[in-house]
Amino acid sequence: MARTYVADVTLFDGHKVHRRRGVLIDGDRIGWVGPHSRAPREARTSRTVDGIGRTLVPGLIDCHAHLNFDGGADFAREAAEMDLPLATIKSTVNARKHIASGVTTVRDLGGLGTCQLAGAIDRGMVPGPRLVAAGRALTVTGGHGHSVGFAREVDGADDVRRAVRQEIKAGARAIKVVATGGVLTPGIGATFTAFTPDEIGAAVDEAHAWGRAVAAHAIGGEGVTNSVRAGVDSVEHCVQLTRATAQLMAERGTFRGPTLSAALGLVEHPKEVPDYAIEKISSVLDDAERAQALAMRLGVRHVCSTDAGTPFNPHGSAPLELARMVAWGMKPLDAMVAGTSSGAELVRLPDVGVVREGALADLVLYDANPVDDIAALRSPRTVWKSGEVVSGRASARSKAART
Repeated sequence: MARTYVADVTLFDGHKVHRRRGVLIDGDRIGWVGPHSRAPREARTSRTVDGIGRTLVPGLIDCHAHLNFDGGADFAREAAEMDLPLATIKSTVNARKHIASGVTTVRDLGGLGTCQLAGAIDRGMVPGPRLVAAGRALTVTGGHGHSVGFAREVDGADDVRRAVRQEIKAGARAIKVVATGGVLTPGIGATFTAFTPDEIGAAVDEAHAWGRAVAAHAIGGEGVTNSVRAGVDSVEHCVQLTRATAQLMAERGTFRGPTLSAALGLVEHPKEVPDYAIEKISSVLDDAERAQALAMRLGVRHVCSTDAGTPFNPHGSAPLELARMVAWGMKPLDAMVAGTSSGAELVRLPDVGVVREGALADLVLYDANPVDDIAALRSPRTVWKSGEVVSGRASARSKAART
């Protein structure tokens, strides 16, 4: 693979913004990063992309998606029609939507065939982002997601431990536990406390022994607190949040994925989604706003978690999720950290989400700076994955870069 040099660009490296930088893409890795004026000889003889007036950032990371689902109005009906062949087709199509939006890594938190799709993407059989698949989520008998193919019912600590082992055997690179009820499952309250502390603790203990991070779906306050105390790596939704639990999250480094797009996708279409879903999300929306403010104030670390695939929440919506996090009070720089380096840390992929020498060359080029205006994320110019242009195009000039 030929070298490419992005010249004289504004760089967000996953943590900070740097001006007039140069980034050398050498094969699938970043070969050099530094002041453009000090570019090495290899950069000056490479295919060159003019970065003047543009901003380069790490590929975005969506830490919560469901590739089996398309974001249609009636999630329950779509789930009832799901089988493995249909799930595989949908997941393959939906994965490509993330790439086009500048997302180069996705964590799928419950789906059929997603572990196999992750392997196919890794082998180059089909295009898509790096996929960290959790396989099937774990829920209690009759719990949230029990009627949906992406979840399996388990009861008791031993059963939970066995299920974790089975999902890892099937290829899962993350584990998801459904600690409370949910919005999109009829007949169960959104804040219902599902797994016991012992059950969540068994999942965490077993998953961590295998080097897998644990995500907890948790809306109700007791389920959120049980999950954090048990040592999960991220709490998804995390709606009813107390000060004490937020402080514990900040102390432990527990990540919070607020999934604003999932909530707002419902409340912004009240006549198009089932009444039971509107009733449940409406009852906790104020809690979600309070939790967001409290978590930011106390220093809880955030990631970009869209929950893509839920109603009116299509795949490729990470740029919108980050914009919504800013609209709910987060600084654009902090939102960019959430969408890149923090996400990489959570999904345990240290070579993505950052721009540094030796890291994988997952990069996105924009005509404007998203740290100045988060809306710039909606229009990626060029997306690289492992040093290869996978969306857009990189206008290049073969002559040496200007000094």
